[in-house]
Amino acid sequence: MSNQPSSPLDLSTRFRGFDALNEPRVVIDEAVLRRNIEEMTALVGGRAALHPHIKTHKSLEIARLQKENGAAGFTTARPYEAAMLLRDGLFPVTLAYPLLNPQIIAGLLREATSAEDIRFIADSDETVDALIAGAKEAGRKATVFMKVDVGLHRCGVDPSTDTALKIAAAITGNPDLTFAGLLSHAGHAYGAGNAAAVTTIAESELAIMTAMRQKLQNAGIEVPRVSIGSTPTLVKNAGFEGVDEVRPGNYVFYDLTAVRLGLVERNNLALGVAARIIAVNDHYAIANVGSKTLSSDLGPHGTSATKSFGEAWMIGHDTPLPVAKLSEEHAFLEFFDTRPKVGTPLLILPNHSCPVANLSGGMLALGGEDSPAREIHVEGFVGNWR
Repeated sequence: MSNQPSSPLDLSTRFRGFDALNEPRVVIDEAVLRRNIEEMTALVGGRAALHPHIKTHKSLEIARLQKENGAAGFTTARPYEAAMLLRDGLFPVTLAYPLLNPQIIAGLLREATSAEDIRFIADSDETVDALIAGAKEAGRKATVFMKVDVGLHRCGVDPSTDTALKIAAAITGNPDLTFAGLLSHAGHAYGAGNAAAVTTIAESELAIMTAMRQKLQNAGIEVPRVSIGSTPTLVKNAGFEGVDEVRPGNYVFYDLTAVRLGLVERNNLALGVAARIIAVNDHYAIANVGSKTLSSDLGPHGTSATKSFGEAWMIGHDTPLPVAKLSEEHAFLEFFDTRPKVGTPLLILPNHSCPVANLSGGMLALGGEDSPAREIHVEGFVGNWR
């Protein structure tokens, strides 16, 4: 490969033991995982409460490690993730996803020790109505954030309209609901292109949320807290003034998207896929892992600055083989000057670690020469979570 990465992956010290695995596995460099968790805690520095999003790893073991390192609460995307945390005593939990089923809301309220242990979001009349119905069914108040769209244009009230005042008034004016404050996710930062652009988005998010808080307060609606999210906008933050909670997720592992954004270097990446070359032809080297493990994701939220599905690194090499194409169980690797050998072990870095962990069914923690590899369970949805 002609262009050597500015931050190559050093496999002499990273992911020790991956090359001894005979079957493809999603592997975790445990030392780097712990370091990433500790560094995010230090970066926030107590200026806001840390409520990490567990959709990245879906693991109670990793959530407990985050709790040991300063997490004041947790964030989830799915009800079964929230129930998993509540049952393990890891709360408060913010379910940062709009729910429309009152029975699910009521079930989560019953799982919680108190109403403050589970927090929901609303951004429409329909989500407010569902929360009211769920609270009535459970016989307990529901604690609710209003979600604000700060630029991703996915969910959330439009801050440029009066919808926010209407939804906030609907929450605060109902005896079955408790207003938790404002919540945002600047996920569009993943498509920013570079670190400076990420900081610009962080500045915009902070300005929008500050203005929204003031707008509600001017209307007589007190805002107990402001909660913001996304790993990029915390790594390249615009300060924490007026911010009460932060909800990063991807930081535990990072991935090639974070490298391309200039947030971290490859040696900060804690998740990879151990694989082997099983065939070589005149066009590609073929690895024994495909889209069922790596996913077909080029970047979060459909963003991407690449056409590759990852980087395949070999021991003793300073450059990776790009993953040019994927079948379900095969990866097509581009090689250039040197034809790789069948049987060569690979450590593949994915574009987006979150779906890879989700698809894994379980990750293998590699602790180094003195620590045996061990399984990290990933919570999967099976049947009715209740």
